[in-house]
This record gives sequence, structure tokens and C-alpha cells, in this order.
Amino acid sequence: MSGAERISAAIRAANGRRGPALVGFMTAGYPSRERFREHLQSIAAGADVIEIGVPFTDPMADGVTIQRASRAALAQGVSLRWILSELSAMRLGVPVILMSYLNPLLAVGLELLCRTAADTDVAGFIVPDLPVDESDEFRAALDPRGLALIQMVTPVTSAARLERLCAASQGFVYAVTMTGTTGRSVAVPQAVLEYLDRVRAHARIPVCAGFGIRSREQVARLADHVDGVIVGSALVEVLERNADPAAWLATLRADVL
Repeated sequence: MSGAERISAAIRAANGRRGPALVGFMTAGYPSRERFREHLQSIAAGADVIEIGVPFTDPMADGVTIQRASRAALAQGVSLRWILSELSAMRLGVPVILMSYLNPLLAVGLELLCRTAADTDVAGFIVPDLPVDESDEFRAALDPRGLALIQMVTPVTSAARLERLCAASQGFVYAVTMTGTTGRSVAVPQAVLEYLDRVRAHARIPVCAGFGIRSREQVARLADHVDGVIVGSALVEVLERNADPAAWLATLRADVL
């Protein structure tokens, strides 16, 4: 089974059992490089898919929480090569997605990156600053190894581009719930639900909503409109206060069981 198929299957299986799948995000090495494996295992116990953020000096799509986490992780010496090395020594039992800006990927080299990633639990990538129009070189390295390249859409994506992005995405379509950066809580107004329905109508693979997901009330409101939700800044804050990620993730499912 390819990485893209593993991601889609994990989301659909969870969605069929207990409402929207949970994609849990953490910034690699934050708040503690030494506890990276422990934190990953804790998130794997509560999430259906894990998204690992590669620390970067200019995370333009991220809000203050993930910016803070990236700076702290970089100060501890966390790098993409280190992350891959750590993952090579682990088996988490759930698909792993690396969320990285393009520069760290290019610094490793696309061929080496994909070859190394294919030997771990990594099933795919999210690259916020790589437009679909400029992704051919990366896809050429990903495709032979069955690794997914997940595309992001937003409420202001045009109809024509939405169709193209949904067709190009692998694993799931990442439906951003707002304009702007991550971290702000989203009230999930009716207009957002209608937008998510449009994304789902175009997508042949699962659709996951992300940015600002913090509560079980939000998850319950989204349940009939998406296949999964991506929990980022709120989960990073759980790790910051040394709480149990799996226990906190379980609270998000309470209204959709």
C-alpha cells in the first residue's frame, strides 16, 4: 500500500468508526528534543494520522504558537536530518506526514529525502510554500516511492483552482478553514461549512479541515462536512504544559461518538 493509500485508509477507517479522524500535529523536538519519541508515541495513541512540523526560521503559514515552537526546536539543534534519523528507529503504527517549508527539503536533497522517508513511517508531505504549478520536480522524487503530496485549499481558492488542487492532492485534501495563519480559534460559521461541502464535492479522497481546531464543539459541527480534522496549535500547547496528548485528543471525540 502506498503512503497516499495508507493516509486515506486511516482517515476513512476512523471516520467510519467514530466521526472525523484526528490528525495530530507537533513541532519536531518541541518542547523537548529528548522527549521527541515519547511525545510522538503519546500522540499516536490518540490520533489516526500524525503530522510532524519541521522547524523553520520563517514559518509563514503558522501563528505565534508554532512560530515559538519552531524557534525553540531550532535552538535545540533539531533539523530535518535529525527527524528522519529518529523516525528510522521508530514504528508508530499510524501514517506520518512531514509538514515542511521547501528550503529544508532542498537542503537535504529531494532524492535523498524521499529515499530516506520511504524507509520510515513517513507516508507523505505537506509543503505550504510549494505551489502545485511548481511541484513537478518534487513529485518526480515522491511518486516512485509512493509518497503523498498533500495540497491545501482555502475559502478564497477559485472554483477552477479548487478543482485542480483536489485532483492533484494525495492522501487527503487539506481544507484551511480561514484566511491568515494557524492558531486562532474558528467559530465554524455556516459559510465555512458550505465551503467544506464544495471541497468535498470536488475531492475523490478524504477532506480534512485544519487551522483553529481546538474543541469538541468544533469537531462535532464539522463532523458531517469533512472526513477528518487537523489539530495543530492547540496540541502544541498541550505538550507545552506537559499534559497527556492522547487524553486531550480523546476529549475532542466526545460529541461525535
